[in-house]
Amino acid sequence: MPQRRRPSLSSPLSDQEVAALTHLANGNALHQQREADRKARLASALTLFHSTASTAKTPLSGMKILMISDVYFPRVNGVSTSIASFRGALERLGHSVTLICPDYPVGQVDEPGVLRIRSRQVPGDPEDRMMRYRDLIALAPQLADQDFDLIHVHTPFTAHYAGVALGRRLGLPVVATYHTLFEEYVHHYIRWLPRRWLQLAARRVSVHQCQQLDALVAPSQAMQKALIRYGVTTPTTVIPTGLSLESFCHPQGAQDDSDFRSHYDLPQEARLLLYVGRAAFEKNIDFLIDTLPKVLAEYPTTRLIITGEGPAHDSLVRRAQEVGVAESVLFLGYLDRSGPLQAAYRAADVFVFASRTETQGLVLLEAMALGTPVVSTAAMGTLDVLKEGEGCLIAEDNHDDFATKVNRLLSDNTLRQQLAERAQTYAASWHEDAKSAELVSFFRTLTAKGFEKTVK
Repeated sequence: MPQRRRPSLSSPLSDQEVAALTHLANGNALHQQREADRKARLASALTLFHSTASTAKTPLSGMKILMISDVYFPRVNGVSTSIASFRGALERLGHSVTLICPDYPVGQVDEPGVLRIRSRQVPGDPEDRMMRYRDLIALAPQLADQDFDLIHVHTPFTAHYAGVALGRRLGLPVVATYHTLFEEYVHHYIRWLPRRWLQLAARRVSVHQCQQLDALVAPSQAMQKALIRYGVTTPTTVIPTGLSLESFCHPQGAQDDSDFRSHYDLPQEARLLLYVGRAAFEKNIDFLIDTLPKVLAEYPTTRLIITGEGPAHDSLVRRAQEVGVAESVLFLGYLDRSGPLQAAYRAADVFVFASRTETQGLVLLEAMALGTPVVSTAAMGTLDVLKEGEGCLIAEDNHDDFATKVNRLLSDNTLRQQLAERAQTYAASWHEDAKSAELVSFFRTLTAKGFEKTVK
C-alpha cells in the first residue's frame, strides 16, 4: 500500500487546511475570551465580597451564616420575601448573614451583606437568572477565611449544588429550606410530558437533593409530611417564615385608601377583592375569576384586583373575557412593597386566596397584619396559617361556598370589622423575630455536632 507523501513545510496550504486552522484559532480565541470574562466576573465578585466581609460585625455569641439562593429581589416571590425576613431578623438578633445570589439587569439595589454573582437568563423564563456554578465554587478560599458556622441553601438549582460542594470543602453543615412543592408546579411549564411522569421525576430529584443535606427546614407541617411521604430521611424541622410587622405595616411613603382608589380610578362605593402574588398557573387564580360572577350577582360594583406578574397573566386575561367579567378584573402587575402594596391591602374589603400548593402563604399574614379580612381555601401550607374566625373565613374548594363567604363579609360590616381587629392580633403572633430565634436554635443543634472546618 503506497504511503501518503508528507507535504513540504514550504508548500502552500489548501483551502480546507486554511478553514480548519481558522476555525481552530477562532475557537481558541473564544475560549480565551470566555476565560477572561469568567476571571473578570470572579474578580468583581471577590472585590464585593471583601468589602461586604470587612463591614460585617458579629458579636462573640452570634453566628455567621452563609445563605445561597438562585433568587432574590428584585425578583418578587415568596422565597425572596422569606430570605429578606430572616436576614433582617437574624441580624437584629446579633448574627451575621452573608447572602450569595444572582445579579439582575434591572431593578437591583445594592445591599450590605449581599454578594451578587454574574448570571444569565434562564431560557424561556424572563424573570429568573442562572448563576454560574464555577464562579461560586471559586469563592471557596475567600469563604473559608470568613469562618462561617453553616451554609443555608434556599433553592434547588445552582445554589443547591454549589452549597453542597462548598459545605464539603469548608467542612460546614449544609441546611436547606424546602420552599416549593415542585411536583405541583412542573407540569404547568413542561406540558408536552405526562403529568404523572413529571411528578415522579420531581419527587425523585427532591429526594436525591434532600439526602445530600445535613438538615432541612420545612415552612409548614404539610410540607414536612410531603417530604416524609417521598421517603426523605434527612432530619427536618418546621419553621415558617415570620412577618416584619413594623417595617411592612408602616413603610415610608404609604398611601391611604382614597389615594389608591383615585390612582386607579376606582369608585369609592366599589367593593374591592384583592389577590396578591405571582400570576402563575399553580396559584389557582382562575378559580377566583370563575367565582366572581356569583359575587357580582349581589354586588355589581365589585372589582377583583390582581397584583403580581407571571406566566399565567395572558391566560388569566383571556379567562376573564371568557367568563364575561373582564371589566370587573383589574391587573396591576407588581406593586412596590414600600407603600403602594400596603395601600392596596388597606383599600381592599376582602383578601381572596385559593392556591392549592402554597408551602406557607405569607400574603395571608400580610393582609391580616394590615387589617384586611381574608376568605381563603385551606390546603397545604395555608392549613398552618389559617384559623377560622382569627381574621379569616375558610371556604370549601368550590365556587358556591367561596362566593357565599365573600358575600357574607361584604354584607356584614360588623363581622368584617371584628375579623379585621382579630386579624391584626393574630398576625402579631407571627413576628419574624420569634421565627428567626427558632431558626437559630435549630442551627445551633447542627453546629454543636462537631463539624470539622477544614478545606479539602
